[in-house]
Amino acid sequence: MHNLIPLSLVLLLATACSPGASQTNSTTEKTIIVTDQAPAAIGVYSQGIRVGNTIYVSGQLGLDSQTGELAGDDLESQVRQAIDNIETILSAEDYELEDIVSVDVFLDDLDNYSEFNSIYIDYFTQDFPARMVVEAARIPLDAKIEIKVIAAK
Repeated sequence: MHNLIPLSLVLLLATACSPGASQTNSTTEKTIIVTDQAPAAIGVYSQGIRVGNTIYVSGQLGLDSQTGELAGDDLESQVRQAIDNIETILSAEDYELEDIVSVDVFLDDLDNYSEFNSIYIDYFTQDFPARMVVEAARIPLDAKIEIKVIAAK
């Protein structure tokens, strides 16, 4: 009895060795996305990274890519610029805003949640991505907003 191989081990080995068994590719290709059409990273991070069919876009401020300055002092100009920057980074890999599946939003003041939503709806009108909105104590460059997304095809 003690010489018997446990049934679960036999089934595991049989499944792993059978033809057509799924295998994990441990060498998934990672592509760093860099475009001069969006603001350069202001820290030690990439504008975006593509792994397989998924793109991870770093948090974007409302920075103008030409001047390196915030697009304006108001929430609307910063939100629109941040989303434009995201769109530019995605387009470098032939993705669009419609490919976004998740959005993380950091507001400097959660009292601006309604105003943010009224701007956001101009870009996302149906089949909304999953989303999180939080108030951040401080956003880099004292921006009013930072937006991070994940897109997939």
